[in-house]
Formats: sequence, structure tokens, C-alpha cells
Amino acid sequence: MASLHTLSKSFPGWVFFCCCCCLPLLLTSSLPLKGASTAHHACRLRKINFQQPYIRNRTYTLAKTVHASDKDTDNRLIGQQLFVNIRENNRCYMMKRVVELIVKDVLLTEVKNQYPYVEEVAQFLASLTSELSGCQFSGKRDHIEKNLEQMKNKMEQLGENGKTKAIGELDLLFDYMENSCTDAPKKGGNKKKN
Repeated sequence: MASLHTLSKSFPGWVFFCCCCCLPLLLTSSLPLKGASTAHHACRLRKINFQQPYIRNRTYTLAKTVHASDKDTDNRLIGQQLFVNIRENNRCYMMKRVVELIVKDVLLTEVKNQYPYVEEVAQFLASLTSELSGCQFSGKRDHIEKNLEQMKNKMEQLGENGKTKAIGELDLLFDYMENSCTDAPKKGGNKKKN
């Protein structure tokens, strides 16, 4: 039998070499590792989603505009309290659920006619949750549901100001979503507002 060195010098030998030696390596390297979670990949967004200046500016401008009319500085809807007892690998799922709630219960209600950019920001956020449609939680769901329920209850207790507060915190929501769902999270996501 000819040596690999000799075979690789001719074209048919090169093809044989690649098929026998390289192809199996390429195929096995693209397979998920045994026990690797496919849910992890479903809970990832591309960083480019958050690097579009147009939608970032729209989101931050909307939040800043509405935040000025939020008289309640004691409460916060979007913050670290959302992650209490939530494992790191469930944070993106948690943020997906929060965004779904904010879009449905806040942005797509009557407020969409009260402020500029609401519909654009709602469409952007809805597109992110659509990309995360395959993102599922792992382990127990109790803490996720409890934290979501606490956020919903706080928003309801605040009445109309609950929606105002949610819109005024869209910049935080944007940052938390980016930090929780992209492969290269940036530091921060817990900036304070007065």
C-alpha cells in the first residue's frame, strides 16, 4: 500500500486522502458532544442584533422620553431581582419571557399611540423572541414563574404608571437581553436610574 505522503502527491491520491482522513474528522467535529444541550444554542442571539445604532437609539430615546414622566423612583421592574435563584443557563429564557410580557401587555396596548417609536421597538423585541422560539428552560421552572409573577404583580399594583415604568426601562430590558442572550456578554446590565 502506498504511503500517505505518496498518495497525497497525485490528484486521485489527494481525493482518497481527504475522503479517508479529513472527512471523518470534519463530520465528527460538527456533531454536538454527548450530553451537550441543544437548548443552549436555541437560547443565543447574534450580537449584531444589538449593534444596530438605529434600533438601539430608538429604544433608548423611547425609554428616556417616557422615564421622565415616571414619578415612582422606588420601584424597578427590570433589574437583578429577575435573576434571583435563576441559573445562568436559564437567564436568556427568563429574558425571553420578560420581553414577551412587555411586548404583549405594554407595548401593544393603547400606549403604542401615546409615544414615538413604540411600534418599531415592539417589532424589534418581537423579532428577538421569535428568534428565541426554541429557547427552553432547563431544570425546574418554579423560580422563573415566581419571578415573572412578582414582576407582573408589581406592574399591576402600579396601575397605569406600571406601563409607564416598563417603557421607561426599555433601555434596561435591551441591555439585560443582550447580556443574557449573546455569546459575548458585556459587563453591566444593572445600571441605575433615578
